[in-house]
Amino acid sequence: MSDPSSPPFLIWLIALPLIAAIGAFVFPRRAVWVGLGTAFLLWIPVVGLIGQVARQGVQHHSVGGWQAPLGITLRADGLSVFLLLMVTLVGFAVSVYASAYFRDDAQGNESRTHARKWFWPLWLFLWAALNGVLVSGDLFNLYVTLELLGLSAVALVALNDASASLGAAMRYLLVSLLGSLMFLLGVALVYSAHGTLDLTGLSEVLSGPTAAMALGLMTAGLVMKTALFPLHFWLPPAHANAYAPVSALLSALVVKASFYLLLRLWFEVFAGSTAEAARTLLGVLGSAAILWGSYQALRQVRLKMLVAYSTVAQIGYLFLLFPLSREPSASFGAWSGGLYFAFAHACAKTVMFLSAGILMRAAGHDRLAELGDAARARPVTMCAFALAAVSIVGLPPSGGFIAKWILLNAALAGGQWWWALVMATGTLLAAAYVVRVLRLPFGETPRGSVAGRRPRLMEGTTLALAFVTLGLGFTAPILLEWLRVGSHLGGPVLTGGMP
Repeated sequence: MSDPSSPPFLIWLIALPLIAAIGAFVFPRRAVWVGLGTAFLLWIPVVGLIGQVARQGVQHHSVGGWQAPLGITLRADGLSVFLLLMVTLVGFAVSVYASAYFRDDAQGNESRTHARKWFWPLWLFLWAALNGVLVSGDLFNLYVTLELLGLSAVALVALNDASASLGAAMRYLLVSLLGSLMFLLGVALVYSAHGTLDLTGLSEVLSGPTAAMALGLMTAGLVMKTALFPLHFWLPPAHANAYAPVSALLSALVVKASFYLLLRLWFEVFAGSTAEAARTLLGVLGSAAILWGSYQALRQVRLKMLVAYSTVAQIGYLFLLFPLSREPSASFGAWSGGLYFAFAHACAKTVMFLSAGILMRAAGHDRLAELGDAARARPVTMCAFALAAVSIVGLPPSGGFIAKWILLNAALAGGQWWWALVMATGTLLAAAYVVRVLRLPFGETPRGSVAGRRPRLMEGTTLALAFVTLGLGFTAPILLEWLRVGSHLGGPVLTGGMP
């Protein structure tokens, strides 16, 4: 329960970036400092909320004192603060990187100056929407924040005014609007049947064919926004043609927001309306994403397209938790393993896209066959990419290794060895496509010029986040325990007699 005397951290998580976004829009010359200041200040409500949840359990706050179902209710449990930490960590790193990225690139370049002006208000609006998704306590406000998130993300993709970027942004916009419409139709069905949209209240009354239809509509819309195979067609061009900080945000955070909503719906709100066949279907689509995305990554000739298709593959692992959580003894293990994978992937994929941005600035392009000189000239960047690759492949001691180990344990504990086989195959394919990048400094490539001085702030930020990705392998016992607060799932993290 919430303590009325406690600081309203839930409010500031949304209000602070929202006010900052307006400030960055009104005062564009101070936008960089507004953005960096917000990135620093947001640690205060995040850390404060983590402490509240750890001490007092699930937190609730009724905006303006109006209780549900009439008022807006904010809610935070272990899942919320776990992902809020992920968003704040990645958002902080991207903000510091972007402050140097757009400053240096804007010199003498009209389009980059334009991008620098609009990046900060759009990014801060997106940050406010992300935090709003993670703490909203009713379905309608989840829809509103999800819509703000999608529109901000589309606008960020369109900042790079090349024709490929604008085409990718338009495709992303149409997919986002269609996904939102399907989600809204599901919300309308729920409200017409029960007269409330409060998540806590709905979890006690939802059942029957109407609930199943609403869940199906909302799931279809969210799966589209998450870019699960075969609805992933919009993701690679959008991620690959955006500016490097935007690509990192899209891959690390934006697709995780719709996945978070799927978890809320399936394991909390509609827990009694989910069918085993539907869980299996999501697992099958996740397996197809792992194999297809990895295969496509192996075929790419551009670095950012390779990293983008890697995201398609890595998203597939997240959906394996749906069939793996069917076994009661392994349900919490599958849940926690999937969420830890989301955290590790967010950090590692941010590092990869930020590294790609540095290499592109040095070479003037991202064609793999001609990046050898740029890779040799930026050893710190290649070191950061290599550390991120350790997590993407799933090697110890990274966070990716811990997450895959938990998921494999859940698969074997539940007698579902076929999912373990898919994960093993995906690991081998991931190793194959990251080696294509890691061998660049050692290969024979055409000689080319390396532009610009070494971007020390960008490289330092990327390398620091890469070490965080490795460090997640050691913090798992602490972070995974947060997920128990408010969770309806039981069982240990690891089964089979392991601690």
